[in-house]
Amino acid sequence: MRRAAWIGGFLAIQAACVWLVEPDLGRLWAGLPRLAGWIAGGFPPDFSGFGDIARRAAETVALATLGTTVAAVLALPLTLLAARPSAPWPAMYHPVRALLDALRGIDGFVFALIFVAAVGLGPFAGMLGVALHSAGSLGKLWSEALEAADPAPMEAARSAGAGRAQAAAVVLVPETLPQTASAMLYVWEFNIRASTVLGLVGAGGIGQELKNAVDLLDFNRVIAILIVIVALTLAADRLSAALRRRLL
Repeated sequence: MRRAAWIGGFLAIQAACVWLVEPDLGRLWAGLPRLAGWIAGGFPPDFSGFGDIARRAAETVALATLGTTVAAVLALPLTLLAARPSAPWPAMYHPVRALLDALRGIDGFVFALIFVAAVGLGPFAGMLGVALHSAGSLGKLWSEALEAADPAPMEAARSAGAGRAQAAAVVLVPETLPQTASAMLYVWEFNIRASTVLGLVGAGGIGQELKNAVDLLDFNRVIAILIVIVALTLAADRLSAALRRRLL
């Protein structure tokens, strides 16, 4: 009966999703030839003015990297408050957890859209959006690593007279450094991929070049930019994976 209830609940959720999304295979089938025509018309890719694409790609890497670094600075104190072994004030545990959930729950794209309105167009707005969203992600991953760590060294430091925060800084943080560094690399890799579209809201990066090409219906240029985006994300993925293997 319990299994039947789970299956029934799953099917009900899927039915509700279909009702809300209204997928129409007929429209998809009718649109595929048009999409194929656009793709075919995009070859050969137009790499003229490659310097502009390369500069935008470098901008994407820069805002993702700086955003991840700022996120780590913001996440570290929140992590210590959101992990039970290190929280100096237990009453702050749930409010800080809720703050991390809120930061993670708002996508970096939405944060970037807000900061474009606040600080203007450009990669600075994108970096701020990446930083706030990533601070929530890093805080959650890091706090879970602290809570999963071996409690014995922490207890030994506490019994020697160290306070909770002091013991966490001296024992717990170094003990979990491989896991936390690996999590930071994973978030950086994700931010490289996510930052490729921030230009769609004017937040800089290669997405800005992509939006300009789409607005002009220049599909040869669109294909060239998509090739660069794929190459960029593959390079970030391979580099991040290699560094994480060395850490773990």
